[in-house]
Amino acid sequence: MRVRVRQIFLAGVLGLGVTVALRAQVSVEIAMDQENFLAGETIPLTVRVINRSGQTLRLGETPDWLTFAVASRATYIAEKSGDVPVLGPFELESGKTALRRVTLTPYFVLTHAGRYEVTASVRIPQWETTVVSPPKTFEIVNAARIWAQNFGMPLAPGTTNVAPEVRRYSLEQANYLRGKLRLYLRLMDAESDHVFKVIPIGGMVSFSSPEARIDRRNCLHVLYQFGAHSYLYTVVTPEGEITTQQTYEITQNRPRLAPDEQGGFFVAGGQRRLTDADIPTPPAAVVP
Repeated sequence: MRVRVRQIFLAGVLGLGVTVALRAQVSVEIAMDQENFLAGETIPLTVRVINRSGQTLRLGETPDWLTFAVASRATYIAEKSGDVPVLGPFELESGKTALRRVTLTPYFVLTHAGRYEVTASVRIPQWETTVVSPPKTFEIVNAARIWAQNFGMPLAPGTTNVAPEVRRYSLEQANYLRGKLRLYLRLMDAESDHVFKVIPIGGMVSFSSPEARIDRRNCLHVLYQFGAHSYLYTVVTPEGEITTQQTYEITQNRPRLAPDEQGGFFVAGGQRRLTDADIPTPPAAVVP
């Protein structure tokens, strides 16, 4: 009996050793392009799965092959509102790296300002084990509202005698990264405060006073200063899509918003400077 128990014990130790050794040859990492976000803003990240095991791994066959956990530095776990969609089978050869790009929102409730840590867990069915990434830190920051305006959404064709849905554009200024300012647009339901989108517009200077105008189609036009001589012009639809983004430089006159004959707005004064970041993207031949 003692011999049998000893054999089982040794087999367990050896099996554990093999599992640990295999896990050491597969690593999981999280990368983020930025580390500061507003509550409600899309939080994208990339998961890297690096295989150095000498074996080909088959992953992605079940929805739980890749899972996430988010915790606050204030010691509470962020509430989940759903599972991040990651299903999609693939094979990862040894010496190769697989990338999965996902967003944490709206699958985690991240409404409180503070620092958070996210970890990714990859389940490897053929080894019956799970590999967990090192934690990646990010921060939810507060913002100051500097302008807001309600507007009504147009009714669907054929719809009558129905009160229009009322939404709200809100421009907010966030201070992060050692005093750097950034301008955001929050699009929300005016009655329930449900947030449809939080859109980062761009960096700004402390003395900038953004101009904001809503045209006859309820599109928002925003013009503000983001550099010593540079202005950014942005147009956003009631659905939260950026249709125009352009850069203007101060010349003899400062850029300003002016109405046109069609009920819209345009930038008067200054001089437009074409950039690769323009929306729509200008032809490559005309970008300096």
